[in-house]
Amino acid sequence: MSMTFKLGATVTGLLLASTAFAETSATAFTDLNLRAGPGVSYEIVNVIPASQAVKVDGCLEASNWCRVSYEDTNGWASGDYLTAMVASPIYDNRERLAVETVTYEKDPDSAAGGSVTGALAGAILGGPVGAVIGAGLGAGIGSAVAPDERVTTYVRENPLDPIYLDGEVVVGAGIPEAVTLTEVPESEYHYAYVNGTRVLVEREQRRVVYIVR
Repeated sequence: MSMTFKLGATVTGLLLASTAFAETSATAFTDLNLRAGPGVSYEIVNVIPASQAVKVDGCLEASNWCRVSYEDTNGWASGDYLTAMVASPIYDNRERLAVETVTYEKDPDSAAGGSVTGALAGAILGGPVGAVIGAGLGAGIGSAVAPDERVTTYVRENPLDPIYLDGEVVVGAGIPEAVTLTEVPESEYHYAYVNGTRVLVEREQRRVVYIVR
């Protein structure tokens, strides 16, 4: 059984003074999933570490997903978490940065991704929106201290039904109240299986504090 909710997790307000910055380059604001297609239901093919540079081929016109290359892997990443030194996030500043518009055509023979349906909850405010203007890219975001191994082992060995949120899941993202969180025994953590990733959540603020990969 899968459910679809709305995740509000957009990085905003970060404007860094700089001279020219390569039009086809961007930096991951946080540890960021690189997916096989433009959506959270597609397979994660790699993870772009916080502050690492990627080459941006272009972004979809009507969706905040960009086609990028990281090391030897090509895929799609959420444009909400890709920043250029002159403007962040890159998706909202495509015209200013002269980012190409690209399209995506799903392979009809592929069964992976793109087919998630279900109930949709209202949008929420969340994610690392408290980023300080002028702070280093990725500072304090995506660099969470790893929990005790007992916690991560429990999460891996006790799978949950998948939940899909509209928006990429990163450290600091807010989880809607409609999503049921499961307690990790004898720990401060709760967890959920969101967009193909296991996430540890701080219960009261309902913020993702760690991604179990």
